[in-house]
Amino acid sequence: MENMKNILNVLCVFISIFVFSQTRSVKKIPAKKGTKTIVKKGTSASKPNADLVVINKDLPVLIPKKKGDQFGYVNQNGKFIIQPEYHIAVFFYEDCNLLNSPNEKVRKFGTKDYATVEKNMISYRIDQSGNRVYQFKDTDFGKCKFEEYKQQLFQAYILNGFYGIIEKSKFVNAADYRQYQIYPQYQYLFILEGDDVANPMIVASNNDKFGIIDVNNKIIIPFEYSNIKRNFSWKLGKMFEVTKDGSNYYYIDANNKTY
Repeated sequence: MENMKNILNVLCVFISIFVFSQTRSVKKIPAKKGTKTIVKKGTSASKPNADLVVINKDLPVLIPKKKGDQFGYVNQNGKFIIQPEYHIAVFFYEDCNLLNSPNEKVRKFGTKDYATVEKNMISYRIDQSGNRVYQFKDTDFGKCKFEEYKQQLFQAYILNGFYGIIEKSKFVNAADYRQYQIYPQYQYLFILEGDDVANPMIVASNNDKFGIIDVNNKIIIPFEYSNIKRNFSWKLGKMFEVTKDGSNYYYIDANNKTY
């Protein structure tokens, strides 16, 4: 039970502060005494933004994208809607710390209508027009309420130095090839976190290149990338964060379309 609680704590923290770099986290800096948080107040009756086109209903209407050294947001046509000015930009998604804040006035900023960004070492929530509507303060943090964790049905299995996939509840005999969902044949496999545990997306490596497969060993994304990040981009945005040169990362969808 204690292990399950720890798993839930880790998942919640990762999702709340999911950022492009897996080695950095969003900094939520308390406001200094005597200073005021400067944010733009949203209008009470904002008009729908015609630039927020929906071409693929499975994808976010705004997608983080890097230009130079800064991040902004593009729409599904690849047009910058929120100009690049941030060191960190995260998918529009819930922040459970704000949703459960002791300060009732800021709870709305924890909804999926807002995204977390960072500029000059200060973290904000922005709306879909790019307005900074809230600056993070430690005193506003609430305690996340956990939903029941969905256990993965499948897991990676290593045999003779190669990775395969097994269904944990059915796997008994490693010598019986029929018990493998995918017989070990890959250099590396990693099951991405997602909502559909029966059909997860799997980061795979073959011949020193990365791609995406499903549990039926069907290739979803061809093996043409030098790396694919093992983060929450699939769970949060139904996208994969990839690179071909090992340094410049960008998002693709399940059809291998670049954004």
